[in-house]
Amino acid sequence: MADDPRNVGRTSRRMALVAACLVAAALLACTRRGPGAPDDASSGVRQGRTLDQVGDRLTVVARDLEAPWSLAFLPEGDLLVAERPGRLVRLSPDGTRRWSVTVPGVRARGEGGLLGMALHPGFTRTRWIFLYLTSTDENRVERYTLGDDGTLGERTVLVDGIPAASIHDGGRIAFGPDALLYVTTGDAGRADGARDPAYLGGKILRMTDEGAAADNPLAGFVYSLGHRNPEGLTWADDGTLWETEHGPSGFPGGFDELNRIVPRGDYGWPDVLGSETLAGTIGPVLHSGPDDTWAPAGAAWWRGRVFFTGLRGQALYEAEPAGAGATLTAHLKGDLGRLRGGWIGPDGKLWFFTSNRDGRGRPNEGDDQLLRLDPAALVEGR
Repeated sequence: MADDPRNVGRTSRRMALVAACLVAAALLACTRRGPGAPDDASSGVRQGRTLDQVGDRLTVVARDLEAPWSLAFLPEGDLLVAERPGRLVRLSPDGTRRWSVTVPGVRARGEGGLLGMALHPGFTRTRWIFLYLTSTDENRVERYTLGDDGTLGERTVLVDGIPAASIHDGGRIAFGPDALLYVTTGDAGRADGARDPAYLGGKILRMTDEGAAADNPLAGFVYSLGHRNPEGLTWADDGTLWETEHGPSGFPGGFDELNRIVPRGDYGWPDVLGSETLAGTIGPVLHSGPDDTWAPAGAAWWRGRVFFTGLRGQALYEAEPAGAGATLTAHLKGDLGRLRGGWIGPDGKLWFFTSNRDGRGRPNEGDDQLLRLDPAALVEGR
């Protein structure tokens, strides 16, 4: 690859683009945006349902959260929210706060802080909760035993040394159908490490609930590589893993991605953007192109579709895979501001957050909010 002058030129262009994004990110320019959103016609995104059209099938469950990042459904029926400043908040089903607890060792800076959260598949028996957090100089995955009163006991570090920075920390964690823990990591601003199996940034990692590397197709914990800043994981009914990740927003455009993940997959960052091809790499099923930015911040599978939220895109996106591609529809465009997360709850509804208090939005009254939506309201009548 290095002997091909086309590859040398491509890499040089990518690195110049990366440098521009890093400068802009320091000023929050890559993702800052006010209310409202442009027409999506030029990017091929279909216009979906508005807030008025979904009506009372969208419910505000809780208000006045602070930069919520992750949600878990407790077996007793309560909800657990991870807020990026470093708190876990337990809510009753109607949104009443039962307690909050500060997670030790969290350093919230830029895009880092208390990020991903997952309950053990056997939580009723183990009471294990898994957290992805930013500390002083690294990101790491920790496991605790969660008490009913919010007590965090029996701390175990599953993996540390994940690169951390004020940008590109990744942070989504979820248990897959194989009962293994999947972890998304951002490149932490070091784009040239994303395709290096020895660098834990820019990857999807896979591990056991005890923190041992699973039978991965690449080195150690690494399941796939060549990612920039992935923040969404979900599995289709057939076990296919889908992922969303942030592209280099703004220079020249978004190039955000929806990817179908395969073991050992190399997704090309920083040497490939959008529909470009490079031997040995895998292209996205969808990308936002040079003129639009989604800033996808979650993913949830529902009846043959991937729903994912957009921060800068300020929309709830619906991707319907078809063959090698997918169609994309943007719902609630600009109606609620920045959106984060996406989970199908035990009730079959889609749950997600507003993210207007994350330092890059303009908070509305009651932000940030936990929302519940009947996804059927978005697809009926088609």
